[in-house]
Amino acid sequence: MARRKKIYEGKAKDLFEGPEPGTLVQYFKDDATAFNAEKHDTIDGKGALNNILSEYFMNGLTQIGVPNHFIKRLNMREQLIRSCEIVPLEVIVRNYAAGSMSKRMGIEEGTQLPRPIVEFSYKDDSLGDPLVPEEYIIALNWASQQDLDDIIALALRVNDFLSGVMYGVGIKLIDFKIEIGRVWEGDFMRLIVADEISPDSCRLWDIKTGEKLDKDVFRRDLGNLTDAYTEVARRLGVLPGNVAPAPKPTIVH
Repeated sequence: MARRKKIYEGKAKDLFEGPEPGTLVQYFKDDATAFNAEKHDTIDGKGALNNILSEYFMNGLTQIGVPNHFIKRLNMREQLIRSCEIVPLEVIVRNYAAGSMSKRMGIEEGTQLPRPIVEFSYKDDSLGDPLVPEEYIIALNWASQQDLDDIIALALRVNDFLSGVMYGVGIKLIDFKIEIGRVWEGDFMRLIVADEISPDSCRLWDIKTGEKLDKDVFRRDLGNLTDAYTEVARRLGVLPGNVAPAPKPTIVH
């Protein structure tokens, strides 16, 4: 489709005006960043893989009734999404200790948590996306208590879905982060899953070997990032050469 006016430039994605009111075009770049963009590189094929994988997961969420911004994939790099007001929080769900949690709490990476933990960080790269308690969120009017209850419920539903899908292809879902958007339907506000769901936003470990299949490969110089993402896409049956139609996600209970 014809390129439209750019309205937002991010580290891994750009947003353009959509063809209809209330829509946007989300473009997936090959840029890889870590440590609040202190580490940066261009990884050939990363954007196309994330586009296809995010399509797969968002379609799966739609099928189980979890509202999200995805409308359709337009091409290998772009997807049409619903415009929404992003809540200024990253919503993090942890099933196992890893990354910053392991460093912060002194818990060995890979330790299974007694139950999924949902935490919030304030979306501000200049501050290092600091963790924030619910009291801050409510006092600073980023979200109401009812919003937070609904966000947590959405995040746990996403966790159940992703955990099952990944387990079915031999992958352990360590943790992930999502963003939440607000949309208005008449006079009513609705919360939806936005941004993306991809190996950029999840920690994914092979169940048998513990091999990392996510952005930690880039963060920690563990190998080729495209190879890791391609392996996730291969297991899910959505490699770029075989994406039409994408198979229905399998939910493992």
